[in-house]
Amino acid sequence: MTDNEPVNEVDLASLLTPEGRALLDQVRGTRPADELAVATRLRRDHPAALVSAALGQARLRERAVAKFGAEDALRMYFTPNGVEQSTRAGVAAYRAARLRELGVRSVADLCCGIGGDAIALARAGIRVLAVDRDPVTAATARANAEALGLAELIEVREADVTEVDTAGFDAVFVDPARRGGRGRVFDPEAYSPPLSWAIEAARTAPRAALKIAPGIPHETVPGDAEAEWISDGGDVKEAVLWFGTAAPGTVRATLLPGPHTLLAAGLPNPPVRPVGRYLYEPDGAVIRAHLVADVAQRLSGGLIDETIAYVTADELRPTPYATAYEITDHLPFNVKRLKALLRERQVGVLTVKKRGSAVEPEELRKKVKPQGPNSATVFLTRVAGAPAMLIGRRR
Repeated sequence: MTDNEPVNEVDLASLLTPEGRALLDQVRGTRPADELAVATRLRRDHPAALVSAALGQARLRERAVAKFGAEDALRMYFTPNGVEQSTRAGVAAYRAARLRELGVRSVADLCCGIGGDAIALARAGIRVLAVDRDPVTAATARANAEALGLAELIEVREADVTEVDTAGFDAVFVDPARRGGRGRVFDPEAYSPPLSWAIEAARTAPRAALKIAPGIPHETVPGDAEAEWISDGGDVKEAVLWFGTAAPGTVRATLLPGPHTLLAAGLPNPPVRPVGRYLYEPDGAVIRAHLVADVAQRLSGGLIDETIAYVTADELRPTPYATAYEITDHLPFNVKRLKALLRERQVGVLTVKKRGSAVEPEELRKKVKPQGPNSATVFLTRVAGAPAMLIGRRR
């Protein structure tokens, strides 16, 4: 089995046997270059299918370390889709903590996948009914609850989530599948189950959280929901629609680790102003939540262009919601001029960022051929409607 092939019920069942568990311990840390030799050796004493399943599972566990951490990932069981679609552990823990703070003690986790969110909820002291209609996925979630010692708090049920009675639970959590046979699904009504069904399910519970793609249009957010965009380590991971909170209609951006949460104040768009000494790049969750104006106000800054989410200011003010750069040069876009300037300053480490430019960073890098011991960042963007290059360094 390769790490792109589906895990079947036979594979999983065999890995859960004492022989399978022992074999997983033996193949842990096997390098790709050594797999053939390791497989050949192990097949002398174990069934070939079991050896293949163990090696495939070991690869999936290594991939999952980035999301779950080594301590959990190397004890858990995964499917290829499970690794790809699971929530990062830090994000799941943050959501579970919010539910706990809302007084939630029991959750129906619909579309539970391999159980990543159920694990976070259980670790927050919340009792979980985890539901998935796929037999292998449900079995994997059950195995993970047992592997991490959480089986008493997590009941896994193989069922169609649209047929599950959630009465009696303090909250519903829904994570609809956003991938189909052709890849990622962008239409919320093409989710499985559709977002409209998830919203109605949320409204029947005292509390609810719906995990959705961060690109959801703001106009589709229900008026009785709180919308939150979450990033982790600078990467936007998801949006969440919260129901049953004290602040329906609120928009927020939350940055992890932290957490740092920025609430919308209903501000008008910031003014466009000349480029100052500092350029601030708002976190992706701030941009997705349409809270650039809120960050600009905190920085006493303005926009470099009415359509570009870069904030400029004359003072350096540390903020978790944006990364600051000190600007040394503001030039019209010109590759030859940029190349000469970088050569003069002996810039060999060049970070290229773009917003509002059609130029691809790698193509620009090939043309300017940076060389030397120094580093710099160049922003390819628009300033007051004109193509521009802003050069500086991170502060």
